[in-house]
Amino acid sequence: MTVGRASRVFGWMAVSALMAGCGGRATPVATVPTPASAPASVASAAPTDTAKTKLTGADSVARAQAAVDRDEAADQRVLDTLQQGLPDSTSRIAVATSSIPREEVRHEAERLFGPDKPTAPSAGPKGGDATFDIDVSTFSGNSRVLQYLDFFQTDARDRFEIWLARLGRYEGMIRERLRAKGLPEDLVYLTVIESGLSNTAVSRTRAVGMWQFMAGTARNYGLTVDPWMDDRRDPFKATDAAANYLSDLMQRLGSVYLAAAAYDAGAGKIERSVARLPGEVDSLTDQTFFDIASRKGYLRRETRDYVPKLIAASLIAKQPARYGFTGIQPMAPLVFDEITVPDATGLDVIAKLSDTTVAAILELNPQFIRGITPPGREVTVRVPRGRGQTVALRYDSLPASERVTFVDHYVTRGQTVSGIAQRYHVTVAMITSANPHVRLSTLHIGQRLIIPMSGRVVPAAAWSVPPEHRSRTRTPLQKGSHRVAKGETVTSIAHHYGVPLAALLDYNDLEAHAKLKIGQVIRIPPKQFR
Repeated sequence: MTVGRASRVFGWMAVSALMAGCGGRATPVATVPTPASAPASVASAAPTDTAKTKLTGADSVARAQAAVDRDEAADQRVLDTLQQGLPDSTSRIAVATSSIPREEVRHEAERLFGPDKPTAPSAGPKGGDATFDIDVSTFSGNSRVLQYLDFFQTDARDRFEIWLARLGRYEGMIRERLRAKGLPEDLVYLTVIESGLSNTAVSRTRAVGMWQFMAGTARNYGLTVDPWMDDRRDPFKATDAAANYLSDLMQRLGSVYLAAAAYDAGAGKIERSVARLPGEVDSLTDQTFFDIASRKGYLRRETRDYVPKLIAASLIAKQPARYGFTGIQPMAPLVFDEITVPDATGLDVIAKLSDTTVAAILELNPQFIRGITPPGREVTVRVPRGRGQTVALRYDSLPASERVTFVDHYVTRGQTVSGIAQRYHVTVAMITSANPHVRLSTLHIGQRLIIPMSGRVVPAAAWSVPPEHRSRTRTPLQKGSHRVAKGETVTSIAHHYGVPLAALLDYNDLEAHAKLKIGQVIRIPPKQFR
């Protein structure tokens, strides 16, 4: 049965990233203008002229995905620094330059908050009228908060401007769903420090999406993670899962900041750290997080810094002009119709039926990780607002042979190009032309090939399953890092690089008796710590 009905229509009016207080309720909107200064990597979801859809099939999907990948790589350089945590005195990596002298940034922070002198919990930041529903004022003078304020304004400034613009896409939707769960709406800023609001972000630990879910946790909260779909990349479904997860952590731990730390490290780790505190802990509060974070060996550096990063990001995102972020153009919220697709269909085909670009369809549907909806499975696909009924009618009249213009094939042991061509009933020349940058004479296991279908119906047995963890390649070592080889110990590594053992252990949150794994990456302390 061929079904292509338009099932639901949603529109979200996002709260501006330049707002001064907590956001109001999100309301439906009918049209979405494209911001004039939006980053090039983010496509408009509005319908476009059909002339913009000349690229079709694997080529158009690949080009659109390449633009996303470039933007993601730029994000990841800053996110890696955030994940590792800054050293105790200054940032390790100059990600971007800024015209604001570092000392002026620090003087301004101290003028607003005082040097490590917390203000009253009920007060907003000095000199400002912004209000928060998480307690930023009590801890805004914390030295680590000040350091991350400095980092976001200087080293990470260029990317942070882009992240502030991205808030416009999703902030209204996220605030509404946090509010529905009875959570503080300012937890929306977790998405800034987790992913820079990137739906395609992938961490070194294989956490994925805007909310950086691990696969197991994602499945526990109802998200689909399989070779065809990864709902961790779907901003709407992932936000629902994150709200449910944060709600469970809040009920378990009783504190916003302990729950945030548990989102990073796991509830068990936070509970064990609290249990190590001397004396009787009468109640768990936000101060409890700072109590365990101040004690050596209780938490990893990343988790110790997680709440300070959240506070710093919240302060800037709520009042960007005060911190020198002027002229930010919030990106318009996504609005869309939804259609039901019954079987495998290429996103390039959906784009053509929608009279829009492949990039626009990819942004609305980042969960379809292969550029094709799953075969033999009915799924919902988002199309630009106002196009749902048209796309549904066009889809109903689309021959099955035209739903898929290409398939992706993953090479297995013993396969040859001629054998693959025979499997899909295409010629070797067709495969060669579709893969101009691939040396087909030296195929390797797991290699991805594009197979053009040219009007052929894809047999069910022909679909290829990607190898496990296909999105993860061995991360190149950053400067100042060491990958553990067989027989190495923390002592031998410290000796090799001429650094004190204690400094190496502290910098990596390791114990002296820690057992290293082959391939494990150890960070080497910079010169100022030697």
